[in-house]
Amino acid sequence: MFELELRRGMVWESIRMCKNAGGWAGLVKGLHTGCTPVARRSHQYEIDPRPTRKDRCWQPGARPAMDGQIRLEDLRMEAGRPVLDSCTDAEFALGGELGRRLEAVTRQWILPAPHANPGMLEMFRQRDRKPSHDMVPWAGEFAGKYLTHAVQILRLTRDAELRDQIRWFVGELTALQDTDGYLGPWPQEFRLRTGAPNCSKAPDDLSEPWDAWGHYHTMVGLLLWHEETGDKRALACTRRIADMICRRFLDNPNERLHDTRAHEMNQAPVHSLAWLYRLTGERRYLRMAEQIVEEFAVPPAGDYLRAALAGTEFWETPKPRWESLHPIMGLSELYRVTGRDDYRKAFEYLWWSMLKGDRHNNGGFSSGEQANGNPYDNGAIETCCTVAWMAMSVEMLRLTGISIVADELELSMLNAGLGMMSPSGRWVTYNTPMAGERLASAHSIVFQSRAGTPELNCCSVNGPRALGLLCEWAVMRRADGIALNYYGPGTIKTPEAVLTQTTRYPLAGRVEIAVAPRSKKAFTLALRIPHWSEKTRVSLNGKPVSGVRAGGYCEINRRWSNGDTLRIDLDFGLHYWVRETPASGQAAEAEVFHASIYRGPLLLAYDPHHQAADPEELPVLDAATLKLRKVTDPRWLKPWLLFETIARDGSKVRLCDFASAGAAGTAYETWLPVHGAPATEPFSRENPLRSWRAVRPGDKA
Repeated sequence: MFELELRRGMVWESIRMCKNAGGWAGLVKGLHTGCTPVARRSHQYEIDPRPTRKDRCWQPGARPAMDGQIRLEDLRMEAGRPVLDSCTDAEFALGGELGRRLEAVTRQWILPAPHANPGMLEMFRQRDRKPSHDMVPWAGEFAGKYLTHAVQILRLTRDAELRDQIRWFVGELTALQDTDGYLGPWPQEFRLRTGAPNCSKAPDDLSEPWDAWGHYHTMVGLLLWHEETGDKRALACTRRIADMICRRFLDNPNERLHDTRAHEMNQAPVHSLAWLYRLTGERRYLRMAEQIVEEFAVPPAGDYLRAALAGTEFWETPKPRWESLHPIMGLSELYRVTGRDDYRKAFEYLWWSMLKGDRHNNGGFSSGEQANGNPYDNGAIETCCTVAWMAMSVEMLRLTGISIVADELELSMLNAGLGMMSPSGRWVTYNTPMAGERLASAHSIVFQSRAGTPELNCCSVNGPRALGLLCEWAVMRRADGIALNYYGPGTIKTPEAVLTQTTRYPLAGRVEIAVAPRSKKAFTLALRIPHWSEKTRVSLNGKPVSGVRAGGYCEINRRWSNGDTLRIDLDFGLHYWVRETPASGQAAEAEVFHASIYRGPLLLAYDPHHQAADPEELPVLDAATLKLRKVTDPRWLKPWLLFETIARDGSKVRLCDFASAGAAGTAYETWLPVHGAPATEPFSRENPLRSWRAVRPGDKA
């Protein structure tokens, strides 16, 4: 055995290799390049741009294959390997409402968006033209955010027309990169600097160009496309951006990335640089990422690492805006490539802090674009905030393998995620409130619109990612098999098996899964059991499976056979998140509190569009006798799910799913007056939704 130690500051990496393993020893010479020795050519890199099909569905914890093609990532995973990882070669054929929504957003938004908004690309071509065009500080993010959600939705649909469009888009985008690696919209003298005269001004330092932030989103989109297709242009373009950042801020003692201000935005490249280091092994990218972490502690930046390790809640950090979630994701990626436990501890602490203080009843995140420690705050729940929360939750799920994190992703996707998108797929909101109206982002934040980009704003280019992220967490790799997190009609193919689900979930609680193995090897299929499902039954080929518990995975290890069938019966009894303060107004009576009502993962809402009458105030519901009867609306604008129940005063009340509420332009409500609701539950890591079931007459207390 021998050990190679690489050191920078406090960061150590140890890679132990067996000298008898074919091809390992020769890797040492080229280790810093991430290439096999044959591929190393001074500073010109010839890296196999596309991992094999087996590699792309990597098994956490597995040893590298001894095939002579040793990949740096295989070695480095021992440092901080994730418990779960995305299975990027999974193939999806999703049905139901999710399938319909994916088709709608592809046809109505993703395909027409660049041609309807040519400035998405042309702003880069025109950056040095006179007179300079006035732009919002974050204009450079639009292309990258668009590319990110387009690639992720492509992974879910395999749509040929979409694939061709993305290939064209990447070609146009990469061709607009300058020779120094710059791929932003700002004039030469203001690249990655403050003071651009054509940057729309605001009353604080957020009016400075978010130039590094824009490059970060471009890097993310290009890396996803490279991982999907092996496109060499995408990887080369990303590396040129990283090289530019390193030249400016790592090799130059006179400039720091910190000096570009707008710190929670412009420090985001820590995430993409660490990711790029994992793919390429280029040490400068790691050193630059670590330098950015050091600059976290320089006021007025967010100080995320030190604050988290000191037990400071996220909403009490210097930078509690939603954009901070992106540099914080860099801590997770850095743990993955270095194994430094302080990175992991800080990231996990901050995720739990955000969940406790700022995840709302609909799965949306933050209020008024930042965390404030109050999940009841009625400030705007911005689309970008929720998408960032979901992206960070994917990282948390990879890192920990805690099934409750997948519950959170499901809550956000099925409620706030679908709710932020028009059912037509044509537009998204800026604000998807717990109560109120849903306005298209083109109305709410029209100030971002410019000539050439009439439909572009930070949310319109980001919202579809709430659906696209499903490709990262629906089914995931674990050391001994796969974890199934997504339930819904359709088929998911992995290298291990074809999983076909017959179900109406999330409208009903029964899920039947036909397992068709693709090899004779035994593997574990881990089934997510939501924490809200108190009584869950799982059977395999008609026989009960033991060890089923809420808030965990039901793990079944066997040599699977064609014809194996699983059935999951989830507990769809109503559960309530009850606010701590009693109801007011007409509903002010003993034992009446405002509560959010859930049926399975779906939040229910009161929408006047579906009511026969317009009460002055919401009628009081009775938790002890509340029963829901499914009904249909004969009109053309139909909700996904619609129930009718009887209020305490005998009136009929209809409740629909949150995603459908407000589709007709009406103002809806999700905090409903309920008599006899269960006592308020405090936040806990076992029950982060704070929901509980009512005790009905005859039930045992």
